[in-house]
Amino acid sequence: MGTRDHRRLFGESLREPVAAGGMVLPQVTQEESALLSRGSQISQRQCAGCHEMATRSSAPSYQEIVTFYRRGSPTSAGNPDLRSRLASAVTHPRPGWGNFAPGPSESGLSLDDRIALASWILNRFDRDKNAGQGVGK
Repeated sequence: MGTRDHRRLFGESLREPVAAGGMVLPQVTQEESALLSRGSQISQRQCAGCHEMATRSSAPSYQEIVTFYRRGSPTSAGNPDLRSRLASAVTHPRPGWGNFAPGPSESGLSLDDRIALASWILNRFDRDKNAGQGVGK
C-alpha cells in the first residue's frame, strides 16, 4: 500500500507538488521539446563516443565547452549569440581544444542539427544549475 492510499484511509487530503521556494519552472513548448529531443539523439549518435557531460575522456567535457563559450555572454540557454557560437563549435574548431587533437571536421550535421545539439547542451546545464536554486538559499 502506497503513501497516497494510506493518506486516504486517514482522511488526509492529497497534496499537489509545488515548486520549491517560489521557483518558477519555465514552460517548454512543443517545438523546444522537439528541438531538445533531436539534440539529445544527435549527441548519443555522434558525440557520446568522445564527449561526456562533466568529465574529460578523449575530448573535453560538455561542461568545459559550455564554460568556455559562456565567458562574456549572458548565461541563458535562450541567448541566441551563445547558442550560435556553440553551434559553430560543434564542427570542431581548429586547432584542437587544449591538449586534445581536433575532432573530425566532417560531422555531416546541418545547421539545424548543430543548433539542436547546442540547445540541448545548454539546456542540460541550465536545468542542472536551476535544480539547486531555491533550496537552502
